[in-house]
Amino acid sequence: MPLKFVMMPPQTDRTRAWAAQMMDAIPDYTVVVPETEEEAKKELPGADAAFGTISPDLLAVADDLKWIQAPAAAPAAGYYHDELIAHPTQVTNFREIYNDHISMFIMGFVLMFARGFHAYFPNQMRRAWDATDPGTIHLPEATAVIIGVGGIGGEAARHCAHFGMNVIGVDARRQDTPEGVSRLVRPDDLDSVLPEADFVIMTIPHTPRTEGLMGIAKFKLMKKSAYLINIGRGMTVKLDDLVEALRAGEIAGAGLDVYEQEPLPADHPLWAMPNVILTPHTAAYGPYLEDRREEVLMDNARRFAAGEPLRNVVDKANWF
Repeated sequence: MPLKFVMMPPQTDRTRAWAAQMMDAIPDYTVVVPETEEEAKKELPGADAAFGTISPDLLAVADDLKWIQAPAAAPAAGYYHDELIAHPTQVTNFREIYNDHISMFIMGFVLMFARGFHAYFPNQMRRAWDATDPGTIHLPEATAVIIGVGGIGGEAARHCAHFGMNVIGVDARRQDTPEGVSRLVRPDDLDSVLPEADFVIMTIPHTPRTEGLMGIAKFKLMKKSAYLINIGRGMTVKLDDLVEALRAGEIAGAGLDVYEQEPLPADHPLWAMPNVILTPHTAAYGPYLEDRREEVLMDNARRFAAGEPLRNVVDKANWF
């Protein structure tokens, strides 16, 4: 009997194409593409697997669901609701597809701060020729503390090491030490390594444990000459505390691609701070992402049909 796979609404040209491709490439599947939640509720009973977001009400009727492919590497808060955490179904995500794009973005922040570009850009807007040294960081003598050395953080560590930097990795799961990392520590040891950092680089997802991780107490542990870079999730950094730390000179500056509130309000003080570089949640931009999503989905579909271990299985209670 074919496996039933539900492509959860809302539908796009992409999800419809994935559904057709799955049925064409893997005869074991019957894929249904409901356009509304009402239609999905009728299709979920007896379904073996699904793609997308499933609310508690819809999950309640999914009596035989064994696998859900999440629609993102780290879905928005609320995706892993209590009912999904308690449900026996496995969830997989799209982590690893952004490693090259986001790690390069991180290095852009590192190099701009190291060479003073955050000072040169405002001068350019004012047409002001100011050859004063804004302060440079000699990377072969610098240390990066990378909080989260999975796919993205591990690739960033490799790039940092190529510039001669000493890299300390902080990770809750990783057992092996990634290339470029000189020392791997657990999150409980974060406070002990923050004072060593010239750059604190955050690649971690938003989880119950990481929410609000970087606040004023952590900023006070950093060097006054150190920079914070966050390209993970906005809820991991308390922006009011960051503003306080920047105004007090507790840290030298910050590069942010993600924020507690998005879009960042136009009147937020971070916009006007000269030692801050802000980008609008665009670190992942780059080619081949749709191809990579498709490859993960199809690979997991084949694995599921063959009874093989799935790729990118999530610890639901910790959202990642």
